[in-house]
Amino acid sequence: MLVKWTRCAVVDRRGFERGQRRWAGLPGEPGFRGQGGGWSRGRPDVAHLFAFWESRAFYDSFMARSHNRLAASQTGTFRSARTHLFDHRFDVKTGFAPCFADVDVVRVALCRVRPSRAEHFVLMQEKIWNPAMAGSPGMVRGLFGEAPGPEYLVLSMWRSAAEHGKYRAERIERLALRAQTEADVADLVGDIVELEPSWTV
Repeated sequence: MLVKWTRCAVVDRRGFERGQRRWAGLPGEPGFRGQGGGWSRGRPDVAHLFAFWESRAFYDSFMARSHNRLAASQTGTFRSARTHLFDHRFDVKTGFAPCFADVDVVRVALCRVRPSRAEHFVLMQEKIWNPAMAGSPGMVRGLFGEAPGPEYLVLSMWRSAAEHGKYRAERIERLALRAQTEADVADLVGDIVELEPSWTV
C-alpha cells in the first residue's frame, strides 16, 4: 500500500474546506483505498491529508488523469503544500485499514534517520514502540511507512486527544531512552491532527 501525506499552509480556511468536499469523487478511482484529514491542533492554519492507494502504479495513473481536475477547486486557498509518499512497511497494532470513522485524532511523525542507524531504528519500532502504542488505551490503529532518505512515517489513530496525551505523558521519555531514539533520528517533525469527518472519503 502507498501512503500519501500532504501538509498545507492554508490562507482561506472556508474555501479550503469547501474544496475538500470535491474529493468525494475519489472512490471511483482504480486502486484508491481511502482518504481523511483535518486541522493541526497546534497551528490552526495547517491542514493535514492522508490518502491510501493499493500501489504506486495506481497512484501515478490517478495523478496523470484526474488529480488536477479535483484539486482545481482549492487553488488559491493555501500558500504552500508539502507531499510525502511512503510504502507501507508494517502495521502498528494489527490489521490497519484506512478508516477514520471511529477515531478523533491522528498523530503523525516524520522521522529522518541517520543512514547508518536505519536498521536499528526499524527494529526498535517493531520491538519497543509498536507494542507500547498497541497496548495503550485509546490507540485504535496505525502504520509504519518508509521512503528513500531514509525517511519513515509513523501514523497512529486515537479515539481522543486526551487518550493520546496520557500515552505521551506516561511513556514517551522512557521508551525513547530504551529505543536509543536520539542516536537514530537526525530530525523529527510531528503533529496532532483533529480529524474533520466531512473530509473522509
